[in-house]
Amino acid sequence: ASPAGEMAVSSEKKVYEVVLKQAALVKRHLISIEKPDIVVPGNLLSEAYDRCGEVCAEYAKTFYLGTMLMTPDRRRAIWAIYVWCRRTDELVDGPNASHITPQALDRWEARLEDIFNGRPFDMLDAALSDTVSKFPVDIQPFRDMVEGMRMDLWKSRYNNFDELYLYCYYVAGTVGLMSVPIMGIAPESKATTESVYNAALALGIANQLTNILRDVGEDARRGRVYLPQDELAQAGLSDEDIFAGRVTDKWRIFMKKQIQRARKFFDEAEKGVTELSSASRWPVLASLLLYRKILDEIEANDYNNFTRRAYVSKPKKLLTLPIAYARSLV
Repeated sequence: ASPAGEMAVSSEKKVYEVVLKQAALVKRHLISIEKPDIVVPGNLLSEAYDRCGEVCAEYAKTFYLGTMLMTPDRRRAIWAIYVWCRRTDELVDGPNASHITPQALDRWEARLEDIFNGRPFDMLDAALSDTVSKFPVDIQPFRDMVEGMRMDLWKSRYNNFDELYLYCYYVAGTVGLMSVPIMGIAPESKATTESVYNAALALGIANQLTNILRDVGEDARRGRVYLPQDELAQAGLSDEDIFAGRVTDKWRIFMKKQIQRARKFFDEAEKGVTELSSASRWPVLASLLLYRKILDEIEANDYNNFTRRAYVSKPKKLLTLPIAYARSLV
């Protein structure tokens, strides 16, 4: 409870309320939630989607291949969402990140509102504006991702996992909530819509936790530590150990626990993949299996994520794709 006597609400509870809202939109089949039609010449809109596809192909090659199995409408919609998320992330991690201010993010969020109101600013915005007018996609996860970017401007430490969970939701779990209406739920699925959304959320959390564990050294060089401070202290570690880049037994024990947690989120996510529409399962499952392998590579590097970057080799990627495809058919 706070000093004012208010009960503290966990991050998972806050996020679950967003999940329930998104699931309700799909269950009620609200394809248009008071969204105006976007007026863009057909050929220009087609060019906009093609450009989104080119960006996706350049920066997310494996996932792009997976999207080619989707129906054309779903494929283009996923490209549009991917590009908006990438542009949002680039605001704080791209070449101009040092010049980004809270006011710049406020302007980006206002531009997001315009996208949902059918007033796109540029070609890439037009693709997303068209997408959100056709699918039961709500603006809240997009707003929350911008909030995650705001957090990156001022917060570089996380006291506990509850704080870190909320950050992971903002910057990655949101993508899962954005994507479910596009991916579609299989007509024969007996699972609740909420459980499918929860699985999508878990995949985003798992991916971001994996990013954090992979990039410990890189983040430390920027003065950032995306690890729960209380768990570091319990392990007998501190920020100084991370900045020094020491791989000790204490660090290995700490990392094993962090990897175990990430894998639990991947396991939770995998349960929901089978509930997606058949054409969407393969790219999602391939992404899940490939990202989970990064954790294996951290272990193979003897938990040295200070000076060695864990990555999945091309042969391993190629081997994973048919495995994911076969499992997506079951």
